[in-house]
This record gives sequence, structure tokens and C-alpha cells, in this order.
Amino acid sequence: MSKNKFSICIPAYKSKYLQECIDSILQQTFSEFELIILNDCSPEPVEEISQKNQDPRIRYFKNEKNVGAYDLVDNWNKCLELATGEFVVIMGDDDRLAPDYLEEFEKLIQSYETLNVYHCRSKIIDDDGNDVLLTPALPAFEYVYDSIWHRLRQLRSNYISDYVYRTAALKAQGGFYKLPLAWGSDDITAFIASATNGIAHSNKPVFEYRSNQLSITSTGNDLHKMMADISYAEWLGDFLEKNPPHPSEKVIYQHLLKHKDKYMHQKKLYTMMLSMRSNPLKKAKTWINTRDKFGLSIKDITVSLAKSMNSNHS
Repeated sequence: MSKNKFSICIPAYKSKYLQECIDSILQQTFSEFELIILNDCSPEPVEEISQKNQDPRIRYFKNEKNVGAYDLVDNWNKCLELATGEFVVIMGDDDRLAPDYLEEFEKLIQSYETLNVYHCRSKIIDDDGNDVLLTPALPAFEYVYDSIWHRLRQLRSNYISDYVYRTAALKAQGGFYKLPLAWGSDDITAFIASATNGIAHSNKPVFEYRSNQLSITSTGNDLHKMMADISYAEWLGDFLEKNPPHPSEKVIYQHLLKHKDKYMHQKKLYTMMLSMRSNPLKKAKTWINTRDKFGLSIKDITVSLAKSMNSNHS
């Protein structure tokens, strides 16, 4: 049995908020954890910041070469390999934990002892750490197809760091599911982990996600994200085929079977809309030129362009 209940892992590249992130972890009210910092060959002072913190719970590592944003999930899985805790969480290098993050998850685990994945509500903060918004409240427990349906309907908002996984189970399922830019990897990893036993949620917002222009969600190659959406759709079809629903989910399961293609097309339109928030006309031209490859129509592109421009003005 590991002496650590939790392994908190930071694949670090940006240094601007790293100390703030580390401080939020070291100030946890539940102290049985290790902090793994994995420096992705950053040109910024990640090593200096990491090593000036003398807490014995910190374990520092550095990649031999930069993994980068496209292969971000490789860093998540390297952290998973290094983790010695019974449970593992991946942190963004600019995000924060509330002081009772681990304490809240410990309560959740004690209440639902047989699960492989747990989740909390999140608070979205701005560059200066000010509160902006909360992600939606969720049921205390649910099976996987309810999770999938709510997510595909865009009734959910989640991040990699509001999930805590049972380490052994996550390793047994092959680690974090890899997609380009980790675009949808958090979704699919959680769905696989909850396929048999379901997932428990805390509605206490103990994770703080910093929304800024440097976030992976805000940046990256648009075409790679669209390729990730296509892989997501392929995964979903295979998962529905191989994983029968819990008796309570038969209706939602049949609905997903019937409408999965529609939902996955809407997901592509959402990705396209997000991309066109910057340089909309240039991006629209890119989507027109690649529309056949991604199964998009001129109408799809026009509607997404209009939504992107409306969202910029809202």
C-alpha cells in the first residue's frame, strides 16, 4: 500500500502561474499526497520555480525532449507512470486547487468506495485569479451513458483536473486516452473509467480553472482539433457497440445509438465555431477548403461563422 493517498501531477511548460499552482497544492488540508512536477523542456524558469520549493512531497522530473501541445496526453501518461499514490490527478500549470480539494475528494471516495473515477464542480477564474463562472452542478452519482448524453448536448463543462482517478484502474485501461491536443481526451478517459461502475460528483467547486489565451482550450491547430473530433466519433461508435447500458439507462442508450452521428456533427460545428472567434474570415476560408475532408457543408461553415461572431459580441 502506497504511503500516498493521492498523486498530484503537473506537466509544466508555462511558468507565469506555476508558483501559484504549486502553493495551492502544498496548502491542501489533506496532507497525504505527493506532487510530481514534469518539466516539458520549458525555456521558461520552470526548473528554478520547482526546485526552490523544498517540500519533501515534491518529486521533480524533466523530459529529455519537448513533448509539446499536440502530444500533451503523452505527458499525462508519463505522470501516471511516475505516480505512487492510490489516486491520481493531472493539473494544469496555471490552474489552482481550493485548500479542501483533496479533502472533498477523500469524502467522495469514502462515500463511493468501488468507483474508478470521481469528479468535482469547477470555478473558472481569469488571468488575475478573479472568479468568473461555475461549471454546471451535477448529480451525486450517474452511470456512463447519462454522462455521455449530457456532455454531447453541451450541458456539461469539464477539465482534466476536476477528475480524480484510481491509479491502478487508469493504468489497467491503458492510461489517458490520446487524442491530438488532448481535445476530448478528458471526456473519453472518464467515460472508459466509469463504464462499469459509474462516476460520483461533488458539487463543491474545489478546482479553479484559469481561462486565458494561453490555455490549450484557446490555442492549437484547428485542423488537429477537427481530426480529434473524428476520432472521438469513431471511439463513441465502438464504445456503444461493446458496452451494454445499466438497466436504468436503456432509454438514453437507445437515444444515443439513434442520434450519435447528429451529436458528433454538432461537436464538429462547435469546434469550428470556437476556431473562428479569431481571424473569422481567414478561418472560414480554411474550413471551406477542407470541408470535404471533414464532412462539412457551406451551410455548416456559414452558421458556425455567424455563431462565432455573435459570441465575440456577447
